[in-house]
Amino acid sequence: MHTGRGQRETHAGRAADAGRDAVGRLVAAEGTDTEALPPDAGPAAWISFDEAVRDSWPGSRDIPHVALRLCHRDGWIRAAALEHPHSPLPLVAIRCTDWVPAVREHARKVLTTALAADPTGTLRLLTPLVLRLARREQGAWALEVFSAVLRGEQVPVATSWWRLGPSPVARDAAMEPVLAALRDSDDLPTRRFATRISLEGGGLAVRELAGRARAELDPVTSRIWTDAALAAMAADGADDAAVDELLAGRLPLVRAAGVTALRRAGRAAEAPRYLTDRSSLVRACARWLVSQDGGDPRALSRALLEDPARVTPYAVTGFAECARREDAPLLRALLDHPAGAVRASAVRGLRLLDSTDVGPLRALLDDPSPSVAREASLSLRSSAGRLPTDWLVDRLAPGRPVHIRRAAYRLLHAQGGVAGLRASVELLTDQDAGLRRLASQYIQSLRSPYGPPALPPRDPEVGTLLDRCTGLFSDYVLACIRSQLGLPRGESTTDGY
Repeated sequence: MHTGRGQRETHAGRAADAGRDAVGRLVAAEGTDTEALPPDAGPAAWISFDEAVRDSWPGSRDIPHVALRLCHRDGWIRAAALEHPHSPLPLVAIRCTDWVPAVREHARKVLTTALAADPTGTLRLLTPLVLRLARREQGAWALEVFSAVLRGEQVPVATSWWRLGPSPVARDAAMEPVLAALRDSDDLPTRRFATRISLEGGGLAVRELAGRARAELDPVTSRIWTDAALAAMAADGADDAAVDELLAGRLPLVRAAGVTALRRAGRAAEAPRYLTDRSSLVRACARWLVSQDGGDPRALSRALLEDPARVTPYAVTGFAECARREDAPLLRALLDHPAGAVRASAVRGLRLLDSTDVGPLRALLDDPSPSVAREASLSLRSSAGRLPTDWLVDRLAPGRPVHIRRAAYRLLHAQGGVAGLRASVELLTDQDAGLRRLASQYIQSLRSPYGPPALPPRDPEVGTLLDRCTGLFSDYVLACIRSQLGLPRGESTTDGY
């Protein structure tokens, strides 16, 4: 399973904490057999372990555990620790980038020996860490060695700290399973590295390339597989099974490649079915292919909307992307469609055509579908000044559905003025956390280095309202806002709203 960026950052933060915690545990341990970190601790844990030892360990040479000695700030201690027969290999890899040449040379010999003895285990254990270390000034050596082993080349090993020479380490029959394991790693840099190495050797059938592109969830890795599949098709001709694999891809980039490959495969007639894909990229490729095949994507998309019972949200969006201003009535007719997602797509489509009549859209602010109300508020922002302020304020009442209150507040915010500030101050204590956050952000946006807020100057009500939200500003910023508006300095408070 692949996680999002935020989850990966959280995981890396926890791993770094685990590395720092391990230092304290080893320092407190009486014996020397305690494991520094589990083998699958990950690169962030080992790197933070190394840094934590160097930053916190005192200058004493009486250090019981080899892991602590390998990370000591004294180079002599680090070099001596590399002689230990059970030095943790992740720390040996880190020492291969050491700033002391003698330590670095010794660590590289230890790592090369480990590779010669157990290339499979060493590569699977250390590749994620070596990829991180490659960013360091002395980190390229280990990555070159690992790449050479995976490619079946001779491996350079440091015979002295300034010179590289050949080593007898060579790729054995187990390297392909290792590459396969690295390609399936949860570590994204490792997946990408192993994928590129795999493609360098060639020999993969176009169907396998397309199948891997279809199943891949990492966009970068998927792009690598997709480009390789398209290159193979360009060289050897399109393969129907490979095209079908691409068309079934999980990521839009893969499906878009499959749509464009339909032309080479002589299957351009299938393009119209992808005019309603959930991805705008795939829809654009389908429209291009329809045009290249002599068809009219606008007419085909319009035909999809002629039967309201068969209309889908993406069909509406796809039509709007190629529609003209004269097609707006067809989209307006869908504002009464029973499906909220279709109504929302119709509102979005009218906005793309710059056809945002206030009357129909104003009624949609009370729509039971949150997506429709949100789209209507976005379409009305440019004409928010034409909406009655009292009508919008009435929709902020606590008894209203939350999505209607938020849509109305967005438009009050767009109107600006005292009414928008008054509503924002009232919402600072609202029960809905989303509205409280929006109101806080609006009030804080009053401070601008480019000029005074869009509020009437010297208005006593504005001064009173600012007094109720002092917790959102420092005394200095609030004084600046008051000065810009010609208001007297209010009473400073620290408890805010």
